[in-house]
Amino acid sequence: MSLARLARIVALSLAAAATACGGGGSGGAVPQPANADINVLMFGNSHTVANGLPSMLGAMLRAGRPGKTVAMSVAPGILFLDERLRDSTSMALFNSRKWSAVVLQAQRYSSSGTVSYSIEEAVELVRLTRLTAALPVMFPEWPRRSIDETQAIFDLHVSIATRQPACVPPIPQAFDLAGMRYPGLVLLDADGNHSAPPGAFLAALVLYGTLTGSSPLALPALDGVGVDAAVQANLRAVADDQLKLLSARLYCPHDGTL
Repeated sequence: MSLARLARIVALSLAAAATACGGGGSGGAVPQPANADINVLMFGNSHTVANGLPSMLGAMLRAGRPGKTVAMSVAPGILFLDERLRDSTSMALFNSRKWSAVVLQAQRYSSSGTVSYSIEEAVELVRLTRLTAALPVMFPEWPRRSIDETQAIFDLHVSIATRQPACVPPIPQAFDLAGMRYPGLVLLDADGNHSAPPGAFLAALVLYGTLTGSSPLALPALDGVGVDAAVQANLRAVADDQLKLLSARLYCPHDGTL
């Protein structure tokens, strides 16, 4: 791993801890329960925290649910889901308040397709989320640049949701659709793996539609997200169309919305 790459991961980890309102790595402080109408917890790695995706999602929820307060919390550290289940700080945060929804990103998968990783830990996290009456939402990652892996990534998360019901937003498909419509739009970082700001915004839009059941088209342009208003409008349309093409609620049909 290059020093630049290591520095990036450390910076993203620190950003995740800051987003979690004071949490650190294992053994760090756990945020106090928030007095909010909508409380969303995100378990993930650098794909969750890059470019302020949780803050984007929070801004969308506030805009789409006027009159309601929203608290976004991101579990500290850059961990896979199997590690989250064993991490005392992550699980203390999970148990620290009543969540409206828990978003689960960072299921291990084989980039070569030759290794099978356990989904048992992710299934257990969904089960535990359901026991708290929160909405469990899987977060399938977008495909890496020039790699045909959309269906494999999505199917992996569906395999979890068929074991324990969870919403599965079509984030990988939305990236493909945006890439076809706007080939000049940069959705991925230079590493071809992490999101660029428009990619983070698109993922947040699909998550917003999943959590609320509302069309992203109704959202206004948002300030301070690093994506200009015209691009936001294009991405809102992409997210809306993709959610109509493939419902995020296929594997959580009986759950309510935020």
